[in-house]
Amino acid sequence: MCHIPLFCWISAAVLKKMLSRAESGEIPKTLTQMYTHFLLLQTNIKHEKDYEKKVTDEYMILKLGKLAYKQLEKGNVIFYEEDLRECGIDVTEASVYSGLCSQIFREELGLYQGKVFCFVHLSVQEHLAALYVHLSYKNNRSQFFSCLSSELSLFFTYNLSDVHQRAVDEALQSKNGHLDLFLRFLLGLSVNANQSILQRLMKQTRSSSDRNEKTVEYIKEKIRTINSTEKSINLFHCLNELGDHSLVEEMQHYLRSGRISEAKLSSSQWSAVAFVLLTSEKKQDKFRLKEFVGANKADLILQKLLPVIKAKLSYCGVTDEGCAVLASALRSNPSHLRELDLTGNNLHDSDMKLISAALANHHCKLEILRLCNCGLRYEGCAALASALISNPEHLRELDLSGNNVGESGLNLFTALKNSPHYKLETLQISSFPLRLPFIDGAQQPFLPFHNLQGNLHSNNPLEYFSSDSFMDFYPLIH
Repeated sequence: MCHIPLFCWISAAVLKKMLSRAESGEIPKTLTQMYTHFLLLQTNIKHEKDYEKKVTDEYMILKLGKLAYKQLEKGNVIFYEEDLRECGIDVTEASVYSGLCSQIFREELGLYQGKVFCFVHLSVQEHLAALYVHLSYKNNRSQFFSCLSSELSLFFTYNLSDVHQRAVDEALQSKNGHLDLFLRFLLGLSVNANQSILQRLMKQTRSSSDRNEKTVEYIKEKIRTINSTEKSINLFHCLNELGDHSLVEEMQHYLRSGRISEAKLSSSQWSAVAFVLLTSEKKQDKFRLKEFVGANKADLILQKLLPVIKAKLSYCGVTDEGCAVLASALRSNPSHLRELDLTGNNLHDSDMKLISAALANHHCKLEILRLCNCGLRYEGCAALASALISNPEHLRELDLSGNNVGESGLNLFTALKNSPHYKLETLQISSFPLRLPFIDGAQQPFLPFHNLQGNLHSNNPLEYFSSDSFMDFYPLIH
């Protein structure tokens, strides 16, 4: 979230208000607390500007919440006048609503000069949608909701944990994860800390006596049974919203002990490890698989810890199944892998075809690939060269040393220099390091791969080559 400019702006606005002398209270610790404080802040701004209003803050927020919920279900982020009318919003008052919560809702001119409406960010829409569902349950069928439709009436026959469990199931069934943030907000709104904020915002909201133990256990059970690491990580965020950190604390203990490779971890525990690595205040520059392999299979660890940005998997016995998992990570949207080291793993031609196909995918953003001593042959090199032609923009460094690619393999990469979009800066083939000289037409010094950064101005760049080896590479530079 910290990479989203609007969230940074929301955080700054909330913290500025809370850290001022006029305001006191605990600093928000969860996403739900931050967004709920932001909503409260916007209603206060409205009062300060003394807007004329025909409805109370409560009804306005509920109507916007209803609109947010209905459109979120449909996957819409742009709304039209008829959508507003369906939610009890008078179109003639749309500009009033836009001004009433100027940082939450806005109107824009569409392609045909008609008015279209949207929230300033999808996360704001998701928060209002969750607030609508939460308040619909809390206030049941009271007169307070007499002006709203009863499409949520099914919720009213259940207790809060049933509502939460249904929401968890809906989010897990979503193929694109469009309900993930909605779920986090919905669960977070049930926590006492957020209840007190809501009572300042919605005067008629009843206080909650519901407990979340059943919801917590249900989420933990889902973490144990689902295979998707991304969905598991979102469920850990949900547990964080509910104030439960038991699984995370257990994994933090394993990581601090340095003996995690000795532990036979379950699928849910590996998901917890991924969550800890991604949310830890201590920067994790690289993920080294060897630190985790021991009592655990490398392929299982790869499957569960794919969201880690950099992966060092050298000499870890990565199998065909592991390569398939890596290929999936490289072509995922978004793809987080930027550096991949597979040195010392015996890769078959079929493995290289999988990885190369993933490299050619437009979602792939890998910048550094090390395939030293992987037993690569011509067919694997051909697949790799083809991928670099198909998607040449991302890869900057490629290390193929220790592989018997032969002259034909070398010629494949030599031919790549004719591509106008070719971006590869550093290539190491066989036992001989090579600095490609044809980038932007400039001659570059020959340098060993590992010394690239420190020896750009070497006075004797040929010292790394024997006369015979230099003649082998002579066709590459002329």
